[in-house]
Amino acid sequence: MSIIIWSDSLRSPLPDEAHLIRDETGTQTLVGYVVDVSDPAHGRCWLDVGPQHLNRHGALHGGIAVTLLDNASGTTGSLTVDATGTAPFLTVSMNTQFVGSGRPGRMTATGTITGGGRSILFIDAELRHEDGTLVAKSTGVFKRVPQEKLT
Repeated sequence: MSIIIWSDSLRSPLPDEAHLIRDETGTQTLVGYVVDVSDPAHGRCWLDVGPQHLNRHGALHGGIAVTLLDNASGTTGSLTVDATGTAPFLTVSMNTQFVGSGRPGRMTATGTITGGGRSILFIDAELRHEDGTLVAKSTGVFKRVPQEKLT
């Protein structure tokens, strides 16, 4: 039995590697997305969508879309307190609207803070195909959690 790691075969040109987070978590490694912390105001998360990310109708699986939006939003929150984007922020709630059909190619989710304070942030995110088509958007509430409370 052979195992194919699809994400390794779908690499596209990348920006400055110093601002990228790869394979930090099991989920990130399994799905194959990359987190970009180069913009301190907007966390970004992208995925080169291949056949392993599609539903039975040939479109991006909704759970994958939500994963990208959630990661971009959490990273956006993290960047408010840590330039490396690794400060823990947990999702309190998130609503997602699917507005287009995702298809193979690069999908990028970008988060934007819309309000909040020191420990709770309201963050909107958009998921777009590389051609600019809006695929999904979300609104969420994210809470800063001290690292010691996570262990």
